[in-house]
Amino acid sequence: MAFALPTELVAAVLSVFLFLALCAALVLAVVSLRRPTTAPLAVAGGLVVVALMVVLVSPVDVPAIVGLILALLGVTLGALGGNPVVRRVLSIATHGRVRETDDGGIVVQNEADADDATATVLLRGGTTIGYLERVSAIVAILAGFPEAVAVIVAVKGIGRFPELATSEARERFIVGTLASLLWACLVGALVRLAVW
Repeated sequence: MAFALPTELVAAVLSVFLFLALCAALVLAVVSLRRPTTAPLAVAGGLVVVALMVVLVSPVDVPAIVGLILALLGVTLGALGGNPVVRRVLSIATHGRVRETDDGGIVVQNEADADDATATVLLRGGTTIGYLERVSAIVAILAGFPEAVAVIVAVKGIGRFPELATSEARERFIVGTLASLLWACLVGALVRLAVW
């Protein structure tokens, strides 16, 4: 005879686990906002992946009120946590050779003449656009419309197209967008599967 736990107990344990996992990941992401480092971001990412795995094998959904709390936590984690994740991935991808501005843009050296090297700032506002992109992606996933992620990428690509002439700008755009959307989609999928 198999022993089965009551559904209410499983839902309560799952709810507490997800709440604590999302809170811990959010704290680690916020700590990394100023200076992204690999260890706390890897732990935050690991927590999100483990929580996603638990939700995938869980036989129950969390209660509606807990789902609302998890959705708010998820949107916050997805938006804020994506910033240090993207910045760290970009730093690794470019080996630190691309200089970043305060608003998330990049400084590209123009070398028309050897004597006259000027700098151009490209992809200004990248930080703000990244926040909007991640919030939009998570909300689309939570609303059950993941196809909207394609619209988000298309709008971003069209808006940035004139600035993608240099290889540094293209690399940063592609890597940053993929890292940002991967983070947002992981968090969005976690909350969506836990609640619905």
